[in-house]
Formats: sequence, structure tokens, C-alpha cells
Amino acid sequence: MGMAAGASQGGKRRRRRGRRGGPINEINMTPFIDVVLVLLIIFMVAAPMMTVGVPLDLPQSKASPLNSDVKPITLSIRQTGQVFLGEDELTDDTIVPKLMETAKTGTEERVFVRGDKRVDYGRVAQVMAIVTGGGFKKVALVTEPEHQ
Repeated sequence: MGMAAGASQGGKRRRRRGRRGGPINEINMTPFIDVVLVLLIIFMVAAPMMTVGVPLDLPQSKASPLNSDVKPITLSIRQTGQVFLGEDELTDDTIVPKLMETAKTGTEERVFVRGDKRVDYGRVAQVMAIVTGGGFKKVALVTEPEHQ
């Protein structure tokens, strides 16, 4: 007897995976995963460099860190007594107006004061007095956790 057209070897058709010249219905995930991993590494390296501020040698303390969802305004005081908001240097007269510009919720905004551990304590107290005198009541000092 004759064989049916298109049938071969035991009556089963041999099918190839995919068609020649036709669209591919499968997505190759390997290049996508490679790109995602490269971007992850780039952001892991770049994230620590994105912290804005003046490099300071902060004092250490045993206080536990504060948990907060809202990013506070940060004033930095260098060893020389210069005051910075981000990377912008401020004079004593411009501290409160710049804080008012930056504060989204007005004087209810939290203000962190980062003072270099070698700066004169009187200068830190003076800057904090200027800030609280401007109406900001949530003012705090920033320290590093103590290493044991």
C-alpha cells in the first residue's frame, strides 16, 4: 500500500521548531537580564556618590538612628566654621531665608545640623540658635554610630 502524503517514519510528521522566515514568538531573556544586571551594578556604584554635601569628619555616638520617610534639610558646618546647605555656602544672614526656600512644609520641616567634630562647639550652638530663631523647631545634630 502507499503512504499518505506528508507522512514519514511511522505515520508521524516531523516538525521543525520555528518556521523559516516567519516571526519568532519567543523572547530571548538573556540579553535583557544582562542589561538589567549591568544597570544594577552601575547604580550600586553611583548611589554612594550621589550624596550631596560637604565632606565632614562627624563625631561618633551610641545613639540609635532615626527612622524617617521624609528627607530632612541638612546644614553642614566645616571645621573652619563655614555653613553649607547642600554644596552652597551660606552666611549667617542667609541661613534662615535659604531654609525657608528649601522647606516644603514651612517651619515644620526637620533640619539636621552636621558639624565636623573639630569645629568649635560654640559655632554649632550659634548656627542652631539661628535656625531655631528663624522658627524651625525640629532641629537635630547628626553623628556617626560609634565603632567598637
